Amino acid sequence: MSGIAHHLLKRGIDAGRESYRSNSQASDDKPFGNPHAVAATLGITALLWFLAMNAIHYVYGGVVATLTMIETPTATAFTVDPAQSDEVDAPLLSGDEKKSSSTEPELFYVKTKPITSKIRTTIKHLVAVAGPWSRFRGLQVAMLYHFLHHMIFQLLTALIGHRMIPQSLAAVATAVILCRLQMLWNHVVISAPSEKKWYRCFPTIEQGKKIILPTAVWAIAEQATIYVPITLFYAFNLDAYAQNPQNFGNLSEMQQKSIMLASLAVMMSGLVTAALITVPASVTLNRVQASLLSEEHDTIVPFDRTFGGKVQPEVVSGTCAVSMLDAWKTFDWAARLRLIGLYAKIFAIQISTCIFFVALAVFEVRMINGDYVLY
Repeated sequence: MSGIAHHLLKRGIDAGRESYRSNSQASDDKPFGNPHAVAATLGITALLWFLAMNAIHYVYGGVVATLTMIETPTATAFTVDPAQSDEVDAPLLSGDEKKSSSTEPELFYVKTKPITSKIRTTIKHLVAVAGPWSRFRGLQVAMLYHFLHHMIFQLLTALIGHRMIPQSLAAVATAVILCRLQMLWNHVVISAPSEKKWYRCFPTIEQGKKIILPTAVWAIAEQATIYVPITLFYAFNLDAYAQNPQNFGNLSEMQQKSIMLASLAVMMSGLVTAALITVPASVTLNRVQASLLSEEHDTIVPFDRTFGGKVQPEVVSGTCAVSMLDAWKTFDWAARLRLIGLYAKIFAIQISTCIFFVALAVFEVRMINGDYVLY
């Protein structure tokens, strides 16, 4: 998604530059804006776009998505006493029939609507419980994680090489090395506000051992989502047309349709791989991490620590760990559809944001060049 956004913004900037060049060649006596002003304005716009996209990715794709993965909708219980029933036939029953009828109160459960059913309700809940900056909860841990991830990944790739397979192995190894820090971020995001500092809640080594396998599976799934489309891209020889678009124009109509279908297959392979492999792996990892949250910390959204009674009575430093299979199986279809809907909304928000900033970049260039006049 970040690559698509970068491409859209680049196209907008290029369009602005082309407009500037064409206008410069059309008339020599027309006053144009300062190129330095154009560069400064586009730089500020690009910075705002970068901040906006990262905020959307972190708040919605990170915090809200994680809460969606672990929330367990609560149920409200109430009883109905048959003796106080307003059934129309009740007065017609004889005394013996009334005695023979069940006098036990009936128990009913009504599930409440999940907090994470909407982005707005999730953010509203976070703000009400933990304050306005709670939407960025865990940001310090995330920044530390990404900094260390970059450093360790660069070190490993320098040692084992920069080709596709060595890079994938380095990415998986880096994720496993930092699995405890990633679990700390999960715990900071899902836990209720506490006076205890985040660096005092670092998971133990024994807890870290429990998430090595889920972390490795998730990291491998992430690499598959990246490299499956890349492999197909080169397998279909699409790089020849990407590097030299004129080659595409020299093809016959049938060949052009084949190339377009191949390009569509490459894009769909990424989406399918993400939906069928990466998302389940991410859900499983986050739920296993959440099961290791200390009992002294409450969660900010309803969360069933027993996972429907499937958690094994294996205690590690006072906490229980759920298995990978049970972590995924207890994530029911209602929650899965809710998560898919959230990702669809995030995608729409990111595309809308990119379109806005592309239009803004073109507008700014033309304003500076004097094409648009505001009265």
